[in-house]
Amino acid sequence: MSSSVLGVVRTLDIAPLRSFVAVADCGGFQRAAAALHLSQGAVSQHVRRLESALGRTLVERQGRGSRFTADGQQLLSHARHILARHDEAVHSFGAQTDATVVIGSTEHAAAQLLPHLATELEQALPHCQVRFRIDRGTKLREGLATGRIDLALLLGPADDPAATPVGELTLTWYSAPGWTPPPAHQPVPIVAFDDPCALRTRALQTLSRHAVASVIGAEAIQLAGVQAAVGAGLGVALMATLGQTPVGLVARYDLPTPAPLELAVWSRPGLDAEISHRTSTALRRLLVAPPAVPDLELATGA
Repeated sequence: MSSSVLGVVRTLDIAPLRSFVAVADCGGFQRAAAALHLSQGAVSQHVRRLESALGRTLVERQGRGSRFTADGQQLLSHARHILARHDEAVHSFGAQTDATVVIGSTEHAAAQLLPHLATELEQALPHCQVRFRIDRGTKLREGLATGRIDLALLLGPADDPAATPVGELTLTWYSAPGWTPPPAHQPVPIVAFDDPCALRTRALQTLSRHAVASVIGAEAIQLAGVQAAVGAGLGVALMATLGQTPVGLVARYDLPTPAPLELAVWSRPGLDAEISHRTSTALRRLLVAPPAVPDLELATGA
């Protein structure tokens, strides 16, 4: 049958689709190129091929960066499904694909766990390239829902079928070396992350349950800001540090002892269950026997 009867066949090739998804997951063409070990020009060419095949603009400039159009967002959803089915088919014949697994984490878990988790996953997921993203819990949940993130390490109860409990993080109060608690009739100043935050909630609830008045004395959006405010003597902060005291701070045991916070691995819909299982297993092993690390300043996320 002639093409005039069938119409023009438009083909969406796998390589351009993979580049297209990488632009979304990595936040830009340059980062996508680095993740895929391609040139930035090659990634741009892949996107142009998709635009030519569909006759639609998928990505447009926005200031110095770029953003997905409505058509681009629509294709992104289809592209994820196509790549998942493609890789599943290849895998069913015994061939291995070097899939990229994006693991998100809040800063609370990142500083001590992620370097060692990366080492563990090199053995547990030998055919996957693991990339980490550090962000607020609300952003990580959004990333799971949209498919930008495959797994997320989140503090708090695992009250969802997508969450797998892996252990608990012990919480410790920290202050500047010279900080002293206020008189009994004055509230204890708390340094905390912006709301919502599981550590912030646990700090306030712990003091309240022991009839200790408290007030938010300083807020920050990143761990570095929390540590700086505590170091400046603006109050005390509750942190999960796996026993590693941040540089310039001291642990406080003269305040009510907080209950630990549960750590869970959350999976995006459709993720291979084996990837989630192996990541959860690796984290459980790390939490049972935390690796010994020097008492260095905690890393801060982007």
